[in-house]
Amino acid sequence: MTEATANTQRIPDRLESPLKAAILSWPALLLLVVVGLFILNSLLSPYFLSAWSISDMTFTFTEKAIIALAMALLIISGEIDLSVASIMALASTMMGIALQYGLGTPGLVLVGIGTGLICGAFNGFLVTRLGLPSIVVTIGTMSFFRGISYIVLGDQAFKGYPDSLDFFGQGYVFWVVSFEFVLFLICAAAYYVLLHRTNFGRHIFVIGNNPVAARFSGIRVERVKFILFCLTGLMSGVAGVLLTSRLASTRPSIAFGWELEVVTIVVLGGVSILGGAGSILGVVLAAFIMGLVTFGLGLLNVPGIVMSIFIGALLIFVIALPIAFRMIRERRA
Repeated sequence: MTEATANTQRIPDRLESPLKAAILSWPALLLLVVVGLFILNSLLSPYFLSAWSISDMTFTFTEKAIIALAMALLIISGEIDLSVASIMALASTMMGIALQYGLGTPGLVLVGIGTGLICGAFNGFLVTRLGLPSIVVTIGTMSFFRGISYIVLGDQAFKGYPDSLDFFGQGYVFWVVSFEFVLFLICAAAYYVLLHRTNFGRHIFVIGNNPVAARFSGIRVERVKFILFCLTGLMSGVAGVLLTSRLASTRPSIAFGWELEVVTIVVLGGVSILGGAGSILGVVLAAFIMGLVTFGLGLLNVPGIVMSIFIGALLIFVIALPIAFRMIRERRA
């Protein structure tokens, strides 16, 4: 009885306090990695520790991170969208077409964002109404959307955007703080509240863990997923506007391959690729990690193909890591 009592008394001691749980959490580890990469970049390159260099670094990840915020919610719900980069290309192409008809900056922005929203709604309709697997649908629309851009543009490019459009992708709100970065922080705060402080966010977690139970509990699963696809398309349209503004031109190859980097940011941020778990804070920190890595490698004149190899290896690693830990725990048990 004494031994049994001692064992039962030790169980509460094994429960982590909120502070200890936060310190040992995945976002805390990511924060340490961010600090470590910042120090490493400072030591490896004499050009890194400059306000303007750090500001330039934010341009390497803000557009992808803006999409990753919405993609995180979608993956937590158990779905995925691999067409986000192609949506950006199509949004930019539609902006170029609107430019030919004399549309001004407000109209161009609305066209880009609206195109993204329509593409997201199209993906959502195919998945939620027709019951098609999201990975198959979005692989198809990835080719479909970018194919439209190639049909319209071929090997040409749209140029001559108004100077007032430059602010969205090149402007600064204060000193070295870019508009893109401020917009990313605002979106991150909004998505944090949406996912972690609202009933809608709780519904997303429930759906990701068990969609059947969610449906029987009264949650409109298809409606929630449709909204998430629309949000992902909307944020892709916003990113398309920002990138078009930053490049001051439109080509059909714009943002080619970015879907891999967006998914890497989401998964590196601690979002389970199987759905049901994740946090916006982790995604934000993962975006900074991707920016520090890519910008640091760029300062060291590392070829782009090496960066692609690193991103692919990183994606495999962060997916395999929790599986490996789970297998180790099961063997020890």
